[in-house]
Amino acid sequence: MRSVGTSTAPQGRDVHREPAPRHGGLGELGIDPDQLPDGLVVADEHGHVVCFNAAAERITARPAADALGQRLEKALPLEDLEGRRWWQLTDPYGGLAIRDRQPERNLLLPGGREVLVSARYVRDEPTGPVRRVVVSLRDTEARRRTERSHAELIATVAHELRSPLTSVKGFTATLLAKWERFTDDQKRLMLETVDADADRVTRLIAELLDISRIDSGRLEVRRQPVDIGAAVGRHIQAYVAAGQPADRFLLRIEQPLPALWADPDKIDQVLSNLLENAVRHGEGTVTIDVTPTASPRESEEAGTSVTVSDEGPGIPEESMNRVFTRFWRGSKRGGTGLGLYIVKGIVEAHGGTITVGRATGGGAEFRFTLPVSTPAYLV
Repeated sequence: MRSVGTSTAPQGRDVHREPAPRHGGLGELGIDPDQLPDGLVVADEHGHVVCFNAAAERITARPAADALGQRLEKALPLEDLEGRRWWQLTDPYGGLAIRDRQPERNLLLPGGREVLVSARYVRDEPTGPVRRVVVSLRDTEARRRTERSHAELIATVAHELRSPLTSVKGFTATLLAKWERFTDDQKRLMLETVDADADRVTRLIAELLDISRIDSGRLEVRRQPVDIGAAVGRHIQAYVAAGQPADRFLLRIEQPLPALWADPDKIDQVLSNLLENAVRHGEGTVTIDVTPTASPRESEEAGTSVTVSDEGPGIPEESMNRVFTRFWRGSKRGGTGLGLYIVKGIVEAHGGTITVGRATGGGAEFRFTLPVSTPAYLV
């Protein structure tokens, strides 16, 4: 354990301290400070470090042995983003007696490494002397990744919205200014384009809402009986009506299928994304297999699997682990790169699993499995 006992030596002098048992708090709970995920640094009433856990070692790149017994400002030399020495600026032991904490903020370690730091001043009474300074350290890398992801999302949304909104604005302005000059066929073509672009904007907004719900764990699933074979058939018919040859699709359903309870709208969204991915990026026959299987979570429970495969070039091996992440796109540009991320979120919200691999014909193969799951009020 990386902690040492306290001393009655005068403040400001560095003295040798022998290790002592933990006292109260984490010790009473049977938790070693090294088990904490965040860096923990504790200084006693004299400002000497008595605890420097493993996470603090990792974040500061400093061994605990070098920090224990040192003055806090020497063991943890922090500066703010303007280059001011943090402990001199905040003066935890000699500052205002009513202060009990420092809120989390970005500070710099020697060498310019940025960390998130918060502190708590422990007093025996509200305005009494500080008995402990407890400092929490966090690495900023996870937060930076989140910020970069948000920035990428904003940039993607701005890019995807610009094109349809420009089209809508251009056609509506032209129609309003020169309505009488166009034939009925020309007007219809422009209005159909505006309608399609409005649908595109609506889909993008729906994707953003889905991402927000998935990230916050608030994606609601309203389970109803779903005929998964019929749902796949409807999507195939829509593609054929849009001009795809009927013989490009092969639907195989293994009977009997267990009764499936799922959210029909969200299952349609999953099927739409997977089939669009196969049609747009794949080649040859798109094969859809619907089969009964064991539940993805509990092997004794029934489930249903749907496999969508094509005969195209497939997904490169090095990209397999990124397929379900945000902004992943196949070899051809286009789209937001959010569809498969949403698909994974929907499947997992149903208690299912989804995988990607290489089909027998060489193309991509997506397989998702759902438990049959009757709603709780029917159990």
